[in-house]
Amino acid sequence: MSSNTPDYDLDETIELTTAEQVRAISDPLRTTILGLLHERAATVTELAAAVKRPKSTVAHHVAVLTKAGLLRVVRTRRVRAIDERYYGRTARMFFVGLGRQAAGGALPPDFNDFEVAARESAAAYELGRLRQFIRRARISEEQAAEFWERVEQVIHEFDRLPRTGETVHGFAVGLYPIPDYPTLPPTPEPGERD
Repeated sequence: MSSNTPDYDLDETIELTTAEQVRAISDPLRTTILGLLHERAATVTELAAAVKRPKSTVAHHVAVLTKAGLLRVVRTRRVRAIDERYYGRTARMFFVGLGRQAAGGALPPDFNDFEVAARESAAAYELGRLRQFIRRARISEEQAAEFWERVEQVIHEFDRLPRTGETVHGFAVGLYPIPDYPTLPPTPEPGERD
């Protein structure tokens, strides 16, 4: 598809506030389904063909995502006396609110985008095609928040790119405090001695 917008209406972002929602997106097959629906709405049959899994398996995962409020039926089509349902995402981007959980259950401890990114990027690393970097800076919480706002703009820009290429590319980014990382002492004033 040449557009950068799916062929159905969806919210820009949705904050995931329940353990059920986070569990729903923590499964690799379900995140793949969500990724496929970034391009256009699809039926369970189309999704099953794309991921090379049985329709019953895909239908189960679609049901979990729908129950969690991450997917919805965006249209139907009548095919030989059967209504075929086309599923779409409820938002372009889902995010887990940092440090916040809704009452009623803890978020899964194994939900880690970087673990997913590491698995997905292994082949690119082996082929020498992984673009990566890691940097550290001693900055204030306010500076970190301002920087993250700019990063979010890049994330949204990447998310809106037209789905026209031959290869899917992953994009992982993070900003995190490292309390025990070594730091240099303050620079001595001129004339001060050690």
